[in-house]
Amino acid sequence: MMSVMNSQTSLNSLASGPFNPAGQAPLRCALIGFGNAGRNFHAPVIAGVPGITLAGIVSSQAGAVHAAWPGVPVLATPAQAFADPDIELVIIASPNDSHHALARAALLAGKHVLVDKPCTVTLAETDDLLALAQAEGRVLTVYQSRRFDADFLSLKQVLAGGQLGRLVQFESRYDRFKPQVLDRWRDNDVPGAGLWLDLGSHLLDQCLVLLGVPDALMLDLAAQRDGAQVHDCFHAQLRYDSLQPGLRAVLHAGALVPAGSPRFAVHGTQGSFIKHGMDTQEDALKAGRRPHLAALADWGQDPQPGEIITWEDGRQVSRPAPEARGCYPALYAQLRDCLLARRGGLPADTAVLPAPPVSAREVGQLMALLSRGEQSAREGRWVTCTDLRA
Repeated sequence: MMSVMNSQTSLNSLASGPFNPAGQAPLRCALIGFGNAGRNFHAPVIAGVPGITLAGIVSSQAGAVHAAWPGVPVLATPAQAFADPDIELVIIASPNDSHHALARAALLAGKHVLVDKPCTVTLAETDDLLALAQAEGRVLTVYQSRRFDADFLSLKQVLAGGQLGRLVQFESRYDRFKPQVLDRWRDNDVPGAGLWLDLGSHLLDQCLVLLGVPDALMLDLAAQRDGAQVHDCFHAQLRYDSLQPGLRAVLHAGALVPAGSPRFAVHGTQGSFIKHGMDTQEDALKAGRRPHLAALADWGQDPQPGEIITWEDGRQVSRPAPEARGCYPALYAQLRDCLLARRGGLPADTAVLPAPPVSAREVGQLMALLSRGEQSAREGRWVTCTDLRA
């Protein structure tokens, strides 16, 4: 299981000053796509990380790009970014069904690639990219920003400290009330649409980091909203008996939950971790806040911290969970360190290099589990997953 860097350490590191190891020039990157993902989750986060320069944005919305990011060149086509020898990293934030072709072209052009989750729309496409990245000596990783949510980082500390005892039930939910079906690719009947590849990518990735690969999983998909073209609700069950006897996990997301639900409900033999409310970074970014250095003092603070509930002397006792700060810029800082260390070719022992935010193995495991979930939903049965631990 991957170790996610401490959030508070990341904030202090980002705020400590310009990043310039051994006089290296900043990492120059190009962003493909300026829709919701590119506009809200990538461009403003990149701007908050010293040592990375946003050298171009590929978009047909030149006016919107210039209004948000004056001075950043707008590129008409991805080929312009691929052809620029000064661009080392390409970030793909376009619709899911375009990821494979764009990432493949970028890798063949000698670029490192960060793809927005889930990576691609099929396991075969992801396997192809991983093999190509290895052959080209490039880094291919996926934008799993929810590894840097405050609630996830707090829960990670709780589990590492053994405060809940032996785990028996892990529930992770991302329920919202969005009754309107919008005219956008995520809600249309196109490859890569639907909530499983969207929010399921986040919840399953977090589960993999905390618990590992399950023994088996079962997935149920449903289209619940009036006029829905694709599923807008999923309910996944995961078994972990071979790793922790009796452990079950539930991952759930829906678009018709007016009352909301706990974000996490994790139970063990000695206590429970309960967390209500969502990480604040998404809303802050959508509201136009940018995590530049001056804003890091309060960035990612959780106004609804989790609680640990135990039984002592026959009564229920509630205590605050460890405080953590969310920090999406930490993902890009980790990627920056990873790529700058690889300038000038790879050393003989690549194990000494800084790791990417999501390793190639984790990228493949997640896509394989998403694919097995789709198989489970089609066939209406449990699908085994233990072979993915190899």
